[in-house]
This record gives sequence, structure tokens and C-alpha cells, in this order.
Amino acid sequence: MSFEAIVIGGNFAGLSAAMQLARARRRVLLVDAGAPRNRFSEASHGFLGQDGQTPAAIMGEGKRQLSLYPTITIREGKVVRAHSDGDAFIVGTEDGGEERAARIVLATGVSDTLPEIPGLQERWGRSALHCPYCHGFEVSGGKLGVLANHPHSAHSAMMIPDWGATTFFTQALFEPDEEQLVKLTARGVRIERSPIVELLGDNPKLEAVRLADGRILPLDAVFVAPKTTMASPVAEQLGCAFDDGPFGPVIRIGDNKETIVKGVFAAGDAASAMHNAALASASGVLAGVHCHQSLVMQSAA
Repeated sequence: MSFEAIVIGGNFAGLSAAMQLARARRRVLLVDAGAPRNRFSEASHGFLGQDGQTPAAIMGEGKRQLSLYPTITIREGKVVRAHSDGDAFIVGTEDGGEERAARIVLATGVSDTLPEIPGLQERWGRSALHCPYCHGFEVSGGKLGVLANHPHSAHSAMMIPDWGATTFFTQALFEPDEEQLVKLTARGVRIERSPIVELLGDNPKLEAVRLADGRILPLDAVFVAPKTTMASPVAEQLGCAFDDGPFGPVIRIGDNKETIVKGVFAAGDAASAMHNAALASASGVLAGVHCHQSLVMQSAA
């Protein structure tokens, strides 16, 4: 085999996994489709040592550092198929190429589906945000909103007042229960039951929202948790199992980041319900380390 491991995905999780394997002097292929989930964000925040850098800059420097290791091969391309073949795996790319390896690390990420509200998609990652720990400080002190689109939205609304005056928009879909209302009130959250029907302002800036009853409310940023789906069919093709996360399916993994398919590891947003740059990188480190150890144990046996 040309490679001992193939890492699919070149964002924070995939680069971190490949780094561990390269430093263990294993022959590694990293295949990156070049469409990371965080490409809509101007900057990555809360990532120690990288705070305020653009995601593209972080990934670019990561690839540069990774390319210095002699056993790593980095290719741009999209993996569209994968299957097991005896004690190995065969991976196929969109251009028709194929490669074979003893191990696979899936860092394939997820795709976001936002509520269909005019003005929301084009502000995604700028003034329409998913994570206060990633972006809250940059909009702190402003008028903030939480758009309810899942049962955990009220919990999210309880967090946001630490960054600014908060309005919880139920969207006539997720009415807080009595206990949640008490907590939201204690946190100073205003409840708005007329749904947002349009985001207004000089894009990507948000200045206000239009409500279904015709009112216009000033707003500087809105937090919304998108529904997620697997960005790649490869995990399913390989026979991986999935668990139901709060926002969409996640690849089932053990403590060692291995899926139910022996020899296939997973890291990053595709394998975790908690989505954060630092967490994705950390999970990639663990996936790479355990992938290497599985290769060692195989040769020892």
C-alpha cells in the first residue's frame, strides 16, 4: 500500500490528525475538498494562539507546517466513495483516482441548513451566528437575538445575556415552558412571539429584523443553531453507525475515536455534537494518536 492512513478532510480536525501520524513517521495521505464549514466566518475566536485569525490563514499555515514532514502527501480533491477491501480500505476521488490504506480518519465535517428567512443565509458567520463562545465577544454590548429553531433554543437564550441585551424569538414554534420562562425572566431575556420574517441592514451587517406583525426591531446580531447533515457520504458507505445529536446525526465513536468499523476513526464536527475549532483540533489529535497506536498493535500482533 502507498499509504498507511488516509485522512479525509483538511480542516482543523483533519490537519491535527494528520500531524500526529506524520510525526510518527507513518505514510499519510490527506485529501481536502477545500470547502470547510467555517469558510463563511471572518475570523476564528477562542482558539488559543490563533484568536482572530481567519480560518483560511490557520488552515494554510497548518498545511504548510504539515508539508514539511517527509511522509505526508497533501492533495486537493473530493473523496466521493470508500469501501473496505479485506484488511484495507479503498478511497476514490471525484476525478476517478483511487488510493488504498490500512486506516481511515474521517474529518469530513457537516453541512448547515438554516431556517428559510430572507437575509439569514447571506449573513451567516458574520452577524447571524451559531456560537457565543466563538463570536459573542465581537458583538457584545449590542442588541442580540436568539432565533428558536430547536427544543434547546431556550437554553441558548439563557446564555446570551452575558454578551448583551437579549430577545428570544420563539418563531411560534418553541414556546418556553413554565420553568424556562422563570429562568429566562431571571436572566432578563425578552420574549418575542411574533416570528422574524426578514433580516434587514447593509449585508453582512444586521441592523434590524422585520416581524410577521409588521414591526421592525433593531438588532445587531442573531444567534441560531442550524440543522446539520453529513457533508460527505463516505462514513455511511464505510458502514459507520450514527447517533442522533441535538442538531443532526453524528458518527458514533468510542473513547479512542474509532467508529464501529475497525480501522476507521472519526474526528471533528461530524463526530461530535459540540462544534468548536479548538475541540475539533483536539479530537483530531486523539484520532491521529489512536490511529497510529492501532497500526502499532497490528504490526506487533
